[in-house]
Amino acid sequence: MKRLLAFLVLAGLLASACGGLGLPGAGGPKIGMVTDIGQLEDKSFNEFSWKGVQDGAKAVGGEAKVIVTKDTADYKQNIQQLVDQKYDVIVTVGFLIGSDTLKAAQANPSVQFFGIDQFVADPAPANYQGLLFNEAQAGYLAGIVAANITKSNKIGAVGGVSAVPPVVAFIKGYEAAAKAEKPSIQVLIHYTEDFNAPDKGEASAKTMIGQGADVIFQVAGLTGAGALRAACNAKVWGIGVDVDQYLSLPDAKACIVTSAEKKLQIAATDAIKRWKDTGKQTKNFFNDAKNGGIAASPIRNLSPVPAGLEDKLKKALEDMKSGKLVPPSK
Repeated sequence: MKRLLAFLVLAGLLASACGGLGLPGAGGPKIGMVTDIGQLEDKSFNEFSWKGVQDGAKAVGGEAKVIVTKDTADYKQNIQQLVDQKYDVIVTVGFLIGSDTLKAAQANPSVQFFGIDQFVADPAPANYQGLLFNEAQAGYLAGIVAANITKSNKIGAVGGVSAVPPVVAFIKGYEAAAKAEKPSIQVLIHYTEDFNAPDKGEASAKTMIGQGADVIFQVAGLTGAGALRAACNAKVWGIGVDVDQYLSLPDAKACIVTSAEKKLQIAATDAIKRWKDTGKQTKNFFNDAKNGGIAASPIRNLSPVPAGLEDKLKKALEDMKSGKLVPPSK
């Protein structure tokens, strides 16, 4: 028994030394994930993508392992580590790792690659699929909320880099919904051209609030976190993005009403299931209202919730599922 325990401890130490965190399988497919830069428990893309990969591995009777990226220069070697360890499926997170994922897919045609938030251009490798989201739909739901809670009839949106299509799509959907709800509403929009500068987000939100905006929607990553904190400090409402930021930004939760969500966990899980069920996945798969890929987070901090708001959100989702409502994305 002592020898067995010693062996198990040694095995655990060796696994830790090799890098990554894993869940053991029973001889099934090996599913690996390489995160974007930052920590795994980021309450955002890395964390929820990893949850989805674990769920997917469990669903197909396999094992899951994650490698956490500390620097963008490590993308290539982190992917290669999983290739060398004979992983069947490799999921990479974020658009920045897209070029390295493409090269790895081209060099390793027997491995299935999925890229979260990565657009795969033609000619697409047969073994590489981008997992994309309909940001305009999620933004539209946020716009409905904003229009129904504003008192000043003026709302704002703080964007990150204007050249990134998903950012623009979130904001275009938001603006369209607000104007559909209240044609006279003013929507202030500012792109900070930065995803990693909370001070810029704070300054942008403060300017909008000074101009009378009483709802701030952030679509700017860490920059946007500064915008939400500015909203809280000014005692106006904030709307988060990508994940439920009421949970991921505890210092701003007091003013966050909802978030325009990408269902990252569901997208990763379903992709792995599709691979298992039908074989190699290629090109792009869009997660949208039809397949539960987008949503508005639960309404919080409003007491009472404006009459009819929940029904409006439900109706918008139904119309987007049926194709009756198609929010603009650019």
